[in-house]
Amino acid sequence: MGAETTARPRKKDPEGRMPLGDHLRELRRRILWAGLGVVVGAVVGWILYDPIVAMMVSPLEVINDRGQQADLNFGTVGSAFDLKIQVSLFLGLFIASPWWIGQMWMFITPGLTRKERLYSISFVAAGALLFVSGGWLAWYILPHAVQVLTSFTPDLAVNILDARTYFTFFMRVILAFGVAFLLPLVMVGLNFLGVVSGAAYLKAWRWAVLGSFVFTAFANPLPDAWSMIAMALPLCGLYFAAVGISFLRDRRVARRRAAQDAADAAAAL
Repeated sequence: MGAETTARPRKKDPEGRMPLGDHLRELRRRILWAGLGVVVGAVVGWILYDPIVAMMVSPLEVINDRGQQADLNFGTVGSAFDLKIQVSLFLGLFIASPWWIGQMWMFITPGLTRKERLYSISFVAAGALLFVSGGWLAWYILPHAVQVLTSFTPDLAVNILDARTYFTFFMRVILAFGVAFLLPLVMVGLNFLGVVSGAAYLKAWRWAVLGSFVFTAFANPLPDAWSMIAMALPLCGLYFAAVGISFLRDRRVARRRAAQDAADAAAAL
């Protein structure tokens, strides 16, 4: 107990709330640690740069095989080096996802007990899995998107693609779906903090479904509706899974409160 108090000094007001200054300092500390983890992951991403870029460029080989020329263009002398740094940081974000998600979770839920910290491990693992799963879904769609979109190129024209634009397109779509898949984790976290109930989530299910389809309509690089539906359905499923978990947690808390009230009433007699 003494070691925990020394490691994490928490000054609170009479109502048990942490002063704003302590919150800001804790936020800064968590951001620094999260950023350091991403940098370490970027070092690994630098090593994996060549095979990952080869996978990103593979759709262009399919385009060339079907008789339409498609090549990447690096506009400046240093653009290839800048691109390698960007892709390495992007890969580092995914490689270090358990670390920075854990830092985010520890900021949202400070002062956890030992039992609650064990629960936090499952939250962090689920968050990393969701983030990577969202990125994988986008990664699966993107090669098909590149092939479909470039198929509209006239036969007498060639595709000279700006390398920075091409890879930024890849990374933005993958990152957007990775972050979107973290929404259920945020929902469950807010429920465990007692901020939002499962009933409130369920009441807003129509807006959640609409928001999922609107998001995929903008983020989906393919022009057809079927791919949009295929990408929106997992988001809707994750939303309702978070609603179910929140309901189970609310029911457990209600039973505990009822038992505590009954015990208090019995003690008062």
